[in-house]
Amino acid sequence: MERTYAIGDVHGHLDQLTRAHARISADRARTGDDGASVVHLGDLVDRGPESAEVVEYLLMGQAAGAPWITLKGNHDHMFALFLGDATAHDPGLRRDLTWLDPRLGGLDTLASYGVGIDAGAGAGRDLADLWREAKARVPAAHRAFLAALPLCHRTRAAFLVHAGVRPGVPLDAQAPGDMMWIRQPFLDDPRDHGALVVHGHTVIDGPRHYGNRVNLDTGAGYGRGLTAAVIEGRDVWVLGDEGRIPLHPDAAIG
Repeated sequence: MERTYAIGDVHGHLDQLTRAHARISADRARTGDDGASVVHLGDLVDRGPESAEVVEYLLMGQAAGAPWITLKGNHDHMFALFLGDATAHDPGLRRDLTWLDPRLGGLDTLASYGVGIDAGAGAGRDLADLWREAKARVPAAHRAFLAALPLCHRTRAAFLVHAGVRPGVPLDAQAPGDMMWIRQPFLDDPRDHGALVVHGHTVIDGPRHYGNRVNLDTGAGYGRGLTAAVIEGRDVWVLGDEGRIPLHPDAAIG
């Protein structure tokens, strides 16, 4: 049976990410598997204190040959967009917001790179000056890594993506904006999408299997837990400190 590990939205919490990988390593040791891919479902950055460290950890792991796949979330995209053009606006974001709004966490990400601002405010800082400092402090390797992140990963039975899919559209024809931003009508659509969709993006109290999709965003960006899971076919288990916990359709953990 094909196996894939998945980790939900990290949002700048390196400690939680390393614990999730430790749970995966323990599962590999128990089952004798060391080759299954680990798919990170995106939103590596923003809100937490260690976005730069998270990007570095993942970049170096993949460069060293770890079987890791890192998908692009909307927050990762907004960060990369800002580094290219401080005035660019992601069409998935409300027009009255920017990535630098404290609610989105962009200032926390810049602070993790040593950009000299108060991560809780930033008001009054000249945008062009802020952008120039960010360009100087964010390593080129990080910028290239973020720009090259894929939007999805397909296995025989599962489709892993940050936000979800547009119902009724073939999986190989999904729009990038939907894969990074969609909520409705995806969240309320009960149809089978041709594969089990494993996603994050929409925060819930605990990981949940809805039959046609699995949501693993359990709120690390808001000081809650980061979920790691293992998928074999369409069967899903959440990885805890003591091992696997089955996640059945229409059931939640936590």
